Amino acid sequence: MDFNKALFGFIRVAFSIMIALLVLFAGIKICSICYDFGYRVFTEPAMTNGDGQDVLVQVEKGISAEELGQLLEDKGLVRDHNLFYLQLKLSAYSGHIKPGIYTLNTSMTAKDMMVIMSSDKSDEEQTQTTEPSDTQ
Repeated sequence: MDFNKALFGFIRVAFSIMIALLVLFAGIKICSICYDFGYRVFTEPAMTNGDGQDVLVQVEKGISAEELGQLLEDKGLVRDHNLFYLQLKLSAYSGHIKPGIYTLNTSMTAKDMMVIMSSDKSDEEQTQTTEPSDTQ
């Protein structure tokens, strides 16, 4: 009888230790994923180095930050729309994105794109104001 009690006690302690190690491992893994995501919020590089590729993006009036992130991911300008959403929400450009047609480049960071999309003029307006007039 003492042998059975000792065996069950050992199994109970071993099982408790395994559960504690499993919880510890899961906690470390979750913390690592959260840290990596948080680190990327402030250090995410552009999609490409060098010249990159120009992409036309039309931002509709009333587009949400989530929809904008998804649009940019679909166009190949950002890697993760959730990351762009969080970057936009944490930036000074949150709520300042203006509708229009923009030429963005795959060599731009998310912040560069936000600066352009929150500027006062879209590409159409900039093109119209920078073309030389023929009235001279």
